[in-house]
Amino acid sequence: MINNITGMDLRPQMSVAKATPSVTSMSMPAILGFKTPQLKEKATIRVKKIKRGDNIVIPGEIDDDYVDIVEEEVEYRGKYSQYAQDSGGGVNFFKDTSGLFIPKTYKRKTKYLKNCYIIDYIQAAKPKCGQGTEAIKQLAEKAMFDSRAEGRIVTFSAPIMKEASPALFFYKLGFRFTEPKCNEVMEECLRNNMPDIPPQVGMMYLPKIRLHKLLHYGELF
Repeated sequence: MINNITGMDLRPQMSVAKATPSVTSMSMPAILGFKTPQLKEKATIRVKKIKRGDNIVIPGEIDDDYVDIVEEEVEYRGKYSQYAQDSGGGVNFFKDTSGLFIPKTYKRKTKYLKNCYIIDYIQAAKPKCGQGTEAIKQLAEKAMFDSRAEGRIVTFSAPIMKEASPALFFYKLGFRFTEPKCNEVMEECLRNNMPDIPPQVGMMYLPKIRLHKLLHYGELF
């Protein structure tokens, strides 16, 4: 299984995969308390930190504890034919080409990603041997005890080829897409035990409730 994570387009209406190198590589220490036996071979995992100051805009649906929701005043940039003045002589509205009056500015709520870890790349030496799962568990514990990240982990499902799609692997560990339709596809794959998984591209995150289940019980979802 190979997962190439990519830089995200920061515009709220788009989520685009663009290949970028990882900034930080991190070797995960052994975590005490798990029943999973110590593996002689480990998965290769690269992780980097995302800061709130990076102002990464998150489209779609995501838990509130992952984002700062900021109400911003945005200038209208559509087509207009003339200005409309208020009683005081100031320009408060545009009159567009259809004759409708449109405010000069409008308020928009924007979701900015908080401090978190992003999985940039993961690959197991031997598939289906638990190496990738163990690496994610170790990262989950590290993120949970990070006072800034507070357990937040995201990734970007961007398969190199259809057979190497990491989406179902992350989904079983509790990750969810920010696009609800992608989650519906994953649920259908699990219900029907489909061997050929459709490649799903998009941002995934680990909800807090699933983080705790993954750590304390090692459950798969």
